[in-house]
Amino acid sequence: MKFLTYSLFAVAFVWLFFAPGSTNVHANEEGQGKLVYVIPIENEVERGLEAFLERSINEAMDAGADQLIFEIDTPGGRVDAAKQIANLLHDVSVPTTSYIKNDALSAGSYIALNTDNIYMSPQATMGASGVINQDGTEADKKAQSAWLAAMKSAAESKGRDPLYAAAMADKDVDLPEYGAPKGKFLTLGPKQAVEVGYAKDIVKNRTALLHQLGLDKATIVETQPTFAEKLARFLTNPIVVPILLSVASLGLIVELYSPGFGVPGIMGVTALILFFYGHVVAGLAGMEAIILLLIGIALIVSEFFVTSGILGFLGIGAVVGALFMSGASISGMAVSIAIALIVAIIAAIILFKTIGKEKGLLKHIILLDSTKTELGYVASENRLELIGLEGTAVTNLRPSGTALIDGERIDVVTEGGYIPKDAAISVVKVEGNRVVVRIKTEEKKS
Repeated sequence: MKFLTYSLFAVAFVWLFFAPGSTNVHANEEGQGKLVYVIPIENEVERGLEAFLERSINEAMDAGADQLIFEIDTPGGRVDAAKQIANLLHDVSVPTTSYIKNDALSAGSYIALNTDNIYMSPQATMGASGVINQDGTEADKKAQSAWLAAMKSAAESKGRDPLYAAAMADKDVDLPEYGAPKGKFLTLGPKQAVEVGYAKDIVKNRTALLHQLGLDKATIVETQPTFAEKLARFLTNPIVVPILLSVASLGLIVELYSPGFGVPGIMGVTALILFFYGHVVAGLAGMEAIILLLIGIALIVSEFFVTSGILGFLGIGAVVGALFMSGASISGMAVSIAIALIVAIIAAIILFKTIGKEKGLLKHIILLDSTKTELGYVASENRLELIGLEGTAVTNLRPSGTALIDGERIDVVTEGGYIPKDAAISVVKVEGNRVVVRIKTEEKKS
C-alpha cells in the first residue's frame, strides 16, 4: 500500500510541478507592419523537438504570423522526428525561412530543405546526411533508399536541384568539385550552397537576415521551449532512456529486498515517472499508456497481498507494454529495456557478492539465525531417562496408548504388538517424543 501511495503522490507532484506552461515570448514592441515568429531548432532532432515546433507553429498561425524563421544549429538526429517536422512545415500557409547559424547536418539539412528559403551565416554548413543506426553503423539498404528518396523529394518540393540532396545522403554520388568524391557524403559551405541554389544568400546575423527579407520594421516574436519541453527533450534522448529504465529497474529490485519503502524505491519510481512524463510531453505516450502503467502497478501491488504469482506476472507485462506504447520505435525501446534488464541483473549480482549474504540484499528474506539447544531453543523434550523404568498400561495399547511410569502418565507405543490394560510394562527405547514399551513378562522371557 505504501508503494502505491508514494507512486500516486510522485505522479501528482511531477505533473503539477513540470506541467507545460505558457510560451516564453520576446517581442519587439517597437516593430510595425508584419508579424514574424523566430523559432529555434537546436541540439539533436528528436520527438521532443517535434512537440516544441508543433506548439510554436500552431501559436504563430493562431497569432496571424506573416512569416516563420527557423534558426538552425543541429548535428541531426532521428529520421522519424525529422519527417514529422517536415510534415508540419508543409502544412504552414505562410513563407518559411531557415537561417543556418552553424550546422544543419543530417536530419537538420532535411528540415532546412523543407522550408521555402535558406540563408546561411559565414561559418555555417549543411549536409552529411547519411542515415545510421543508434550504434553508429550504417542503416540497411531499405532505410537508406527511403531516406535518399525523402531528401530528393524535399529539395524538389522547393524547386532545388535534387542532385545535391542525393549527394548529402548517398556516398555513391560523385561530386569531387564540391569536396564529395564517391565514397563521401556532401557537405556544403555557405558559398557552395549559394552557388548550387540551395541558399539564397550569406548573412552575418538575424538583423542582416531581416533586412534581406524586407522585415526590418516587422514585429518579431521569439519563441523558446518551456522548462517542461526542455526536460522532455532531455528525457526522450535515446541515450537517456536506457539510463532511466536501468535506474528504475535497479531501484525497484533493491527495494524488494528492503523493509518498508525507502530511497531505492523512491529512485526507481521517480525514474519511471520521469520516463513517462517526458514521453507524454513529447507526444509519444498517450493516456492509454498511462492507464496501462497504473493497471500494471496496481497488479504488482496486489501480488503482495494475494501471492498468486499470476497478478505479478500480469502487472510486469502491463508495465512493459506501457513502455513499448510510449517508445519512439519498438526496436529502440526493446534495446533500452534489454539494457536496463542486463544492468539491473549485473548490479544485483555485484551488490550481493561484494557486500555479502549477512549484510547484502538477501538479509531481509533469508533467516540467518539458528536455534541452538545451548541458547535455550528446544524443539521437543527427549526423555532418555525413562529407558529401563517400569510401569503399568493405563489403557489398552493398540499399539499406542497411555502408561503410568514412575507416577507420570505418558503417551507410549508398543513395538508392534497388543498390550492389555493394567499389564506391567517396561520402557525399552526413547526416540524424541516416541516412548517405546514392551510387556514385562515378555521381557523376562527374552
